[in-house]
Order: sequence, then structure tokens, then C-alpha cells
Amino acid sequence: MIIDCHAHVFQHWAGACGHGSSEVHRRYMQKVQTRTVARIIRARDGKVVSGEGLFTPGRNGWSGLKDVEFRVGNYGRFDFTIDSEDYHSQYMPVAMQEIVAPPELMLAQMQYAGVDRCVLQAGGGYGAMNDYNAFAQNQYPDKFFALLNVDEPRAYTDAGLREFDRAVNTLGLKGVYFGLESYARYDFDITFDDARMDAFWSKVDAAGLPVFFEISAIPDYDRASAIANVLRLKRVMDRWRNTRFVLVMGPPVAHFAPNGQWDFSPEVLAAYRHPNLLIEIMFPITWGGVWDYPYPEAQSLIRQMRDLFGVDRLVWGSDMPNVERFCTYTQCVDYVRRHCTFLTASEKDAILGGNIAALLGIL
Repeated sequence: MIIDCHAHVFQHWAGACGHGSSEVHRRYMQKVQTRTVARIIRARDGKVVSGEGLFTPGRNGWSGLKDVEFRVGNYGRFDFTIDSEDYHSQYMPVAMQEIVAPPELMLAQMQYAGVDRCVLQAGGGYGAMNDYNAFAQNQYPDKFFALLNVDEPRAYTDAGLREFDRAVNTLGLKGVYFGLESYARYDFDITFDDARMDAFWSKVDAAGLPVFFEISAIPDYDRASAIANVLRLKRVMDRWRNTRFVLVMGPPVAHFAPNGQWDFSPEVLAAYRHPNLLIEIMFPITWGGVWDYPYPEAQSLIRQMRDLFGVDRLVWGSDMPNVERFCTYTQCVDYVRRHCTFLTASEKDAILGGNIAALLGIL
């Protein structure tokens, strides 16, 4: 059985998508584009640029986002205007004529690529996903294992805890998505291991739900911030021993393997080797625009991860449908399924489905 531990369904991004307003949703989306690996081009001449024009340098939270008439376009693009110049960010695949992904799109992709089940993740840029993820899971319970999300920096509040209870007890969502990028909304005024967060983590621990944890190198987006957040995660895992975690997107190559070899300090390596942590293998979404298929650079890093962490700690994810801006879904499976020839058949079975099935109780 092949299980993709990282996929998405979502409503049309021009709307609020579960947030309080479409404006809140647009700000989440704009924040993601400030440091995206997607290609941003100037409409006038096709010149490739960075996302730096979307925010004020040195102000990494939402308060630093500039008014650029940010809007959802067609053909997988975000559009915005800076100093009367129009720009496009090719964040989704060009073939996505409108930025919407109903459950049936993911089902068709899964059937074609030979993927049996997938975990529906969340994240503020996709929307406040609890109701839509629950809709997809309830429609196709044998295909989708759906995660809940909260307003992470305010998950400890009464409103945040009520939403957690609704997502679990009413909607029937089966795991937690927790991403650090949302902390920008409040200009990083709290950390996820702050004592105030105990109310949330204790509720997660009591529920026994797995947590799919996406680390961003907030607040400074450098190696020091990346390390600090890994160590914070270890403190959370050490304290809440009933909770299993999945490191979404795995260790960041830019900070820990810029030369093609993993370079972890002893304390970071100890955190990644925590017994309650699984690590996601997912390279094409971030490096598919730099490396060529079948990604021998990624294959080398996967081999190193197997040797460092053990095959029983690794799980495969795609980030569909986003990843198709760089490669097809079938290729995203096959760079592991066909081209990681150093893995035995049993090791591939574990990484491509067995390990995540054991975590989620999927038979």
C-alpha cells in the first residue's frame, strides 16, 4: 500500500476558504510568497525576481507585508503589483486553470500514480481547513485521512481550544497539522513551547492524535532560527510523551545540507532521532526547480537519512497538487519507488506507506 502523507484539497482561493474574510486569507497567501521557491516573474519582460518586494526588509511578520494589490489569478498564479509593475508567482501548476482542488482531483491523481491513500494536511495559505478536510474525509473515508488545524499562535485560547474540540469531536478529524509560519500573523509574539501553550499541547496529548509539525525558520529565516525551533520541538516532544510527531517536509536542505551532505550539530541530530518523531521525505516541492528528475541529489540525501535515522523513521510525502509545478505526481512517487535502487523492496514498502500506516492505524 502506498500512502502519501502530504496532500491537499481546497476551495477556490479567491474566497475566504474558512478564514474570517478573504482579506485574511490573502494575507496568509502573500506571506507564503515572500520566501517561496516558486518562480516569480515580472509580467512585462518575464524576468525572474524574488519575493522581497512583498514585504519590508527586517519585518518578517504580517506587519511588514506591503500593499501590493495581491490577488489570486488563473493558471496557478498569484498576481500582484509593485510600483505600477505587474508580477506573477507560479505557485501552483500552470495547468490549474483556477486555483481550486476538490477531492475528486486528488482521487484521479492518486489512481493514475498508483497511490492508495493520502493524508490531507492544512496550513493557513490553504484556508482554515477543518470543515473542508472533514468534508473530503467523510465523502471518501477509505482514501483520505484528514488533519485538523488551529490558529497556531492562539491555539491556547478559549476559542482555539473550542475549535480543537469541534474538529475532533464533531468533525471527526484524526490528526493535527501545526505549522510555524502562522506565527507571523502576530509578529512572532509567542513561541510554540511557551507555557501558555500547555493548555493546547495537553489536550493534544490526552487525545492521542499524531501531530504533523511543519517547522519554518521563524522569525529570522536563518540557520540559527532553524536550529532554535528544532530544539524547541524536542522540548515539546520530551514533555508530551503520548504524542507522536511527523516532521513535515523533513530537515531543510538549505540550512543543513547546502553541499549535498547532512550537517547536523549533536543537539539537532538528537532531536531528529527522538523516538516519537517520524521524518517526511519530500524534496521535489522545494528542489524540483533546481534539480533534474529523477533527482539524484535527493536520492543521496535519502540514503543518508536512512543511515542516520533508520528506515522505520521515514515517510514519503508529495505536497500535491502544488508539486506539479515542478514534476508530475507519478514522478514524485517514482523518484523513490523506481530510482532509489539502494533501498530494498521492504525498505521502500516502509517509506512509501508502511510507516505512516502504522502511525495512523491504517490496516
